[in-house]
Amino acid sequence: MSKLIIKNFEEFQQHEGAELGVSEYHKITQEQINLFADATLDHQWIHLDAERAKTESPFQATIAHGYLTVSLLPYLWGQLIAVENLKMQVNYEIESLRFNQAVTVNSEVRLKAKLLSLKNLRGIAKAQIEVTLEIKDSKKPAFTGIITFLYHFNS
Repeated sequence: MSKLIIKNFEEFQQHEGAELGVSEYHKITQEQINLFADATLDHQWIHLDAERAKTESPFQATIAHGYLTVSLLPYLWGQLIAVENLKMQVNYEIESLRFNQAVTVNSEVRLKAKLLSLKNLRGIAKAQIEVTLEIKDSKKPAFTGIITFLYHFNS
């Protein structure tokens, strides 16, 4: 898979309204779920207790934290696009994020992204991106939403 390389606002603008790509699949392991639970202090049994989840959870397995799946955005986004010639990139906004389907342990997820709009705010590029986190072999995505990044280009 080849990344889209963007070097300036004008190159980015050429992709407005277009799908930017689909990442590789990433497997969500129990270890990753456990580490996320420790990092966020969210130790709810539906994430950590495999035996209890088998009998009491409607998913019959542990599930990834919703915010764990959201936290994969930078990693998966980096597989789709490389924005070069930057002073910095800032996470600006998450809009209308909707969790559609739980991600069970050992599921594989991937990101699909579309550039909805790109605005020039006095030299700062404001990119609104429609994101979908797809779950392998599932009709429903884990989540859908719109994220906004601010790109401060060097020139």
